[in-house]
Amino acid sequence: MAHLAANNEDTISGRQLADELNSTQHFLPQVMKPLVGLNYVASSPGPTGGYRLTANLAETTLMEVIEAIEGPFDLGQCISTGKPCPTQEPCALHIPWTRAMDAVLAELGSVTLDVMGTDSVPEG
Repeated sequence: MAHLAANNEDTISGRQLADELNSTQHFLPQVMKPLVGLNYVASSPGPTGGYRLTANLAETTLMEVIEAIEGPFDLGQCISTGKPCPTQEPCALHIPWTRAMDAVLAELGSVTLDVMGTDSVPEG
């Protein structure tokens, strides 16, 4: 999305975007499809088509983009077993893991994309 923002609201071809991201034209649509579906990015087909940023980066968090691409975080999974921790007898890692994940999610939710890739990312 930062590459699209740097393109000054012009459409950038899938080939060019893949090259700039050191990716492939076959992988790029897998990442872009959910961003297009959630109106963060617009796409236009054809030989002169490509992708264009539609989201306001100052209003879009890193967490929103990660969840758009990867799906929602599942905090109910136990780090030890990969299954939900039993409510009555949680594993020994349950409390520290939950605290750590809460901190990570809070941080990802506090960083907007307008500061990504700059020296102005707020420190917590």
